[in-house]
Amino acid sequence: MSTTQSERLRELLEPLVSSKELDLEEIEVASVGRKRVLRVVVDSDDGVDLDRIAELSREFSAKLDESDAMGDGEYTLEVGSPGAERPLKEQRHYVRAVGRLAKFQLTEGGELTARILKVDDEGVDLEVPGVKGRKPTARRLAFAEIAKARVEVEFNRKSADGAAGGGTDNDDEKNVKEEEEA
Repeated sequence: MSTTQSERLRELLEPLVSSKELDLEEIEVASVGRKRVLRVVVDSDDGVDLDRIAELSREFSAKLDESDAMGDGEYTLEVGSPGAERPLKEQRHYVRAVGRLAKFQLTEGGELTARILKVDDEGVDLEVPGVKGRKPTARRLAFAEIAKARVEVEFNRKSADGAAGGGTDNDDEKNVKEEEEA
């Protein structure tokens, strides 16, 4: 995709995304066989629900139909969010991942998996899990030290109160028990 097309698509779609208080994270035009696919990724500090994505998709489609940004050929429009294992590229991505486990590839070489505790303009404060029963340790990484970073999926993530599962499954079980007792 040419830079000119990318810029035109961003200029066309960014106002719609901003009006919904979302961030336009990525625009990609890919060829899949003979067809083209326009993928648009949006996000916000609070995440994006399916209703907002569906509404935005309809608005994108109408806006694209009235412009020539995609040319005359057919294409498929896909609108979504970054997903569970989102790459962390900008400071706002790290802010959204506070409390989450992430894998970092360091510019000096090597990898580090740690929980993001705090983010500021210069970098991130991390909690590196202890190995073989050792206590976790604190570590600071400047953004310049990070070549790549990606959120890791945790199936048994502990919530702030120490319960496994991030609190949601346990809360559901608690609610069911309360309803049975009533």
